[in-house]
Amino acid sequence: MSILDNRPELRAEIEKVAEVAGYLWQKGWAERNGGNITVNVTRFVDDTMMAMPAISEPRPIGKTLPDLKGCWFYCKGTGKRMRDLAREPMANGSIIRITPDCAHYEIVADSPVSPTSELPSHLAVHGYLLAKGSPYRASLHTHPIELVALTHSPKWMEKDAATRMLWSMIPETKAFCPRGLGIVPYMLPSSVELADATIKAIDEDYDVVMWEKHGVFAVDTDIMDAFDQVDVLNKAAQIYISAKNMGFEPEGMTDAQMHELSTVFGLPK
Repeated sequence: MSILDNRPELRAEIEKVAEVAGYLWQKGWAERNGGNITVNVTRFVDDTMMAMPAISEPRPIGKTLPDLKGCWFYCKGTGKRMRDLAREPMANGSIIRITPDCAHYEIVADSPVSPTSELPSHLAVHGYLLAKGSPYRASLHTHPIELVALTHSPKWMEKDAATRMLWSMIPETKAFCPRGLGIVPYMLPSSVELADATIKAIDEDYDVVMWEKHGVFAVDTDIMDAFDQVDVLNKAAQIYISAKNMGFEPEGMTDAQMHELSTVFGLPK
């Protein structure tokens, strides 16, 4: 038996996670066990799930997150590969619930697969999103090649420099990623400092945050929308790099053209 049995909405959500995991692997953004996905699935929890016993002991989160009281999450497992998660999401991830003290979690289903080591960072972001009343319920960390390559140049680490360039490469970038790309200087992966810096960038109204020489962290209403934002931004980076490889600096859309786009489609200025 799986916790997904007779729960079509929860199953559909986990299948969407599996679909995205497959895309990440196909694009080369998820080498070995690289990347993480955490989705708030509380809205799919029924009374029978609430009564399910844990299959693990309570484990410390590392911090107390009162905004996550009563929340449930699907999490990719630590050391698990996205390509495997795409085939068997419940064997390569687990559903957890936050304990009443908001300082621990316990695994409920389907197997005692330990969540990612980056779980405290992901949960801290989810707590922040809930506290501000955000509808976002999914977080994605992955390693998009061309976006990571840009961060090896100080030029693109300046605030909003990469955003301006990426927006200018193709109209869809600004249309589908209207808040642009936040930038976080290099910090130790999985560190509290990196989590805090990511939350600060999201608080500045970015949905996608670039971690220097590492990868991106994206949040959105569901995991497919989070993936789509990263996909669109990386396509713009590919266009820029392709032009450079052809021997010229791409002209890009003008500020007037991008302003017109924002006005016609009602995008944030």
